[in-house]
Amino acid sequence: MIRIGLLADTHGHLDEAVFRHFDQCDEIWHAGDFGDIAVADTLAAFKPLRGVYGNIDGQDVRKIYPEHLRFTCEAVDVWMTHIGGYPGRYSPSIRKEINQHPPKLFICGHSHILKVMYDQKLQCLHLNPGAAGKQGWHKVRTLLRFSIDYNRIEGLEVVELSGR
Repeated sequence: MIRIGLLADTHGHLDEAVFRHFDQCDEIWHAGDFGDIAVADTLAAFKPLRGVYGNIDGQDVRKIYPEHLRFTCEAVDVWMTHIGGYPGRYSPSIRKEINQHPPKLFICGHSHILKVMYDQKLQCLHLNPGAAGKQGWHKVRTLLRFSIDYNRIEGLEVVELSGR
């Protein structure tokens, strides 16, 4: 079993509470818009980090983190990208690929809206952790925690960070 801490849209702000909330996690996954490489470096020094770059990230982040990251965690096929849309409204840039080769877990950021949805058509769980940073129009900063145990995604928790 692997315990995952998932966040996105930090926009250069890394709340100290992230470390407390992700202390028991085995890995941290960041779904883009780190804001600067220092955020990524700080997270990577704390726990193993997987991430993708977002639309605001500069070349320093883009040199290290890809636009799309497809990997297997335990026995779960995971696809993470920053701009991905959601079930029924996937982004045009990924629509064909996700329909032809759906993952079991699809993760994106960008919208600053926390979403947990199951795509019945693709048999795929969609997660967007919302925004953990202070920039943007969101009112609540959020993170997700969950576990992957062989082929099961379980124990999903929403964490709200205080204030903007």
